[in-house]
Amino acid sequence: MTYALRSLNPLDLPQVLTLNNEAVPAVYALNADLLATLVATATHSVVVTTVEDVHTVAGFVIGFAPSAEYASESYRWFEARSSDFLYVDRIVVAPNARSQGLGELLYASVFQAAREAHATEVVCEVNTFPPNPQLLAFHSRLGFTTVGEQTNTGDTGAAALLTALVS
Repeated sequence: MTYALRSLNPLDLPQVLTLNNEAVPAVYALNADLLATLVATATHSVVVTTVEDVHTVAGFVIGFAPSAEYASESYRWFEARSSDFLYVDRIVVAPNARSQGLGELLYASVFQAAREAHATEVVCEVNTFPPNPQLLAFHSRLGFTTVGEQTNTGDTGAAALLTALVS
């Protein structure tokens, strides 16, 4: 199967919301309004589809540059330490499309966007409570290293804060 990337558009939002909420607890749950706000304020929002069916979303990524109107604790942690990054807020691949290189394809779009913005690093968080060793290993293969850890407000979870240099 051949896959293609394109900008996330408003018609994709219902599918993206479903994929996002099926991926909990790897990502935090969203409602339709919050998702629409995230996409509207994001620096980078891309979906992956098959070339045969460009309307069915197989995965997506949403990211933010510094100074975005975004209240995520992890995003604010990175923003307090750097002004030269692209923050990956969430990246999700449909269960039936996993292990086909789509995560790498979506991250390639993030690194390209970071290069175009002259950012020096791509940053993200990976939930560690509940544990997610597969996702940590995936990020390690892409060159990410842990630069911090964070317990979320209300002790509802914990995350490793990761960074990878843009080459």
